[in-house]
Amino acid sequence: MSVHRKLHTGTAFGAAVLMAIPLLAGCGSGGDQSASVSGGTTITWWGWTPDDVEAQAEIEAFNQEYPDITVQFKKIQDADYNAALRPALASTSGPDVFDVATGGATGDVKTFGSNALDLTDAMAEANGDSWKDTFYQTALDAFTDGEGQLKGAPVGRIASGFLWINQDLFDQYGLTAPTTLDEWKDVCATFRENGLGCLTEGIGQPGFDVDTLHASADSIEPGVFTKATLGETPWTDPVIVQAFAIVKQLSDEGIMDEGAVGIKQYPNANNNFLSGKAAMVQMGTWYQQYTTEKSLSAALSAAGVSEDADKVTMVPIPFPDVAGKGNTPNLFGDPDYGLAVNARSANIDAAATFATWLSSSEAGQQLVADHLTDYPAIKGVETNWDGASLIDEEVQKPALQDLAERVNSVDQARQANLPAEMIDALTTANQAVIGGQSTPEQAAAAVQTAFDQLGSGD
Repeated sequence: MSVHRKLHTGTAFGAAVLMAIPLLAGCGSGGDQSASVSGGTTITWWGWTPDDVEAQAEIEAFNQEYPDITVQFKKIQDADYNAALRPALASTSGPDVFDVATGGATGDVKTFGSNALDLTDAMAEANGDSWKDTFYQTALDAFTDGEGQLKGAPVGRIASGFLWINQDLFDQYGLTAPTTLDEWKDVCATFRENGLGCLTEGIGQPGFDVDTLHASADSIEPGVFTKATLGETPWTDPVIVQAFAIVKQLSDEGIMDEGAVGIKQYPNANNNFLSGKAAMVQMGTWYQQYTTEKSLSAALSAAGVSEDADKVTMVPIPFPDVAGKGNTPNLFGDPDYGLAVNARSANIDAAATFATWLSSSEAGQQLVADHLTDYPAIKGVETNWDGASLIDEEVQKPALQDLAERVNSVDQARQANLPAEMIDALTTANQAVIGGQSTPEQAAAAVQTAFDQLGSGD
């Protein structure tokens, strides 16, 4: 394998070199692994994140340092990602670089890590022997397998357990963000009286509804949901049962919009909120990208909304105290995604270069911070708010800065401890409770059964 080296300028780690690693030669299971970066190479990158606007900005910045590597990004919706990726990786024509997640229903590194190269030496070659000290440890742990192989280069961190509101609609009707279940019902009643939706949520797509269930459980007693994911308490714990009951209450009492079981978070709930049809949405920190003019305009255009339409002033608010116990639980979060290098890639040098650049260079991580989809995976990189171009800086900036502080104190995992089978089981249980096919007790028992079967390997 030829080795192409280039001084890695602008890095957070000093004058290190970034480039293909001789140790990668021969690691792949197929394809021409002698492809050189220096002669001009095209690589493909598949992911469910980021959005196209952010991906293209990252690629453009990468090409300022590496003009000989062309990166083609293909965005695939969360719900379709696994089905598209699995056969592609089994072939010799799959992506050179692909997103992996720490767990959950989309891109789980435990599922797809066997198709990825070990990037440990690539990181050391790019950033020096002390490269691990620069990353948040949870990011490295999440993408390192049992044999100590780094199967994904961490790009960013996310958190959930709160809501986004359309501040313009709240102001229009003289409403304040709800802090209790009763206040939430009153707020939603006002919106419905004026022909608007309230909380739009896609229970028809696995994953996001689990955040609502988790937040509801934390309102009852923080930490019990996380203990259930770890097997430290049963899923039939009274706290989990009550959380299922609360989710049904959100549906029955006019908080959650009708038809939630039949729609997906993307594109349905997303479009409902961004187009101003619903006043609230349950999304995580990745959603703050739409507080900026550029990203929101692109999203509205993709949703078929007129360029002249009013742009939503989005603001994050704490999840209301739905249990009435006065608990103020912290957020829960994970490393968002890592970039894996396909072991079958014919362009391993170029693929490793891009993966390590976005995840560990100061330039790449600054772009991640500034686009607001993720918080950087490396320490010491913060958002440049002066260039953020927020829809309403006076309203949004302090709220987003407060959110960042909460993210830095996250003490629970979001989906890192939940394999796809458990996400599906929890979503199915939520759907059955909302639809009246199961009681909360029956739903909790069904989730416990799924957990037991997973543990036994059935």
